Amino acid sequence: MMDRNASIGVFDSGVGGLTVMKEIMHQIPNEKIVYFGDTARVPYGDKSKETITKFSRQIVRFLQTHDVKAIVVACNTASAYALDELEKEVDIPMIGVIKPGAKVASEVTVNGKIGVIGTEGTISSSIYPRYIKEINKDVTVIGKACPLFVPLVEEGLWRDPVTDEIAKRYLTELIDIDIDTLVLGCTHYPLIRETVGKIMGDGVNLVNPAYETARELKELLIREDMLRTQEPKLGDNQYQFYVSDSAEKFKRFANSIIKYGILSAKMVNIEEY
Repeated sequence: MMDRNASIGVFDSGVGGLTVMKEIMHQIPNEKIVYFGDTARVPYGDKSKETITKFSRQIVRFLQTHDVKAIVVACNTASAYALDELEKEVDIPMIGVIKPGAKVASEVTVNGKIGVIGTEGTISSSIYPRYIKEINKDVTVIGKACPLFVPLVEEGLWRDPVTDEIAKRYLTELIDIDIDTLVLGCTHYPLIRETVGKIMGDGVNLVNPAYETARELKELLIREDMLRTQEPKLGDNQYQFYVSDSAEKFKRFANSIIKYGILSAKMVNIEEY
């Protein structure tokens, strides 16, 4: 039986998973969280399945040193390529970000045309269409890789004419196909949700897997009787942040997303795990 007061581990290739962490903080505020961002090896989207699985194993081993009670793979590419393997190897409940988003997309579409935007890795894995069609075989799923979105987000260009222009180029073909639902299939993308929404128009549902993942995590903790019931006390060190590189840059970016006042982000040599 896991300790209900233990932390939740959350990891991502960099900073995108902070959108998932923010949702977890909001939806289950008593929980303690250990976050790892693989900032030395970002992006994951253009790497092989073998490489991403290796990286993910190292991060899981690191999180296990913190005795976490559950792990959230807050990266679409790692969820697509590594989650199945990790679940076989580790006796800790794990949640990826793909299934929760796929489930909602399949439920909210009306015309049966669903778009998915993500990294090259996520789109080429075809994992979103597979999960969506398991739930609703009658839908059409169109994937679109948007590789420039991650660097634009990481440079803080969330509301910038350059981002607007790139988004228009990427999204035009999805508009032409007349999708009515669009999955933001990368955890960076909620940070440019406003731009994407403006281009797609009011008739398109935007599905944010970060929100859905936090909701599923809460349901898991309730089901397994692992929900932390006591409120955190001053000095509890409720949120801990670790990165593989550029701790100061990460800290500045994290504060712009979470607005919590992140005191520190510690560097870890993840290759040792």
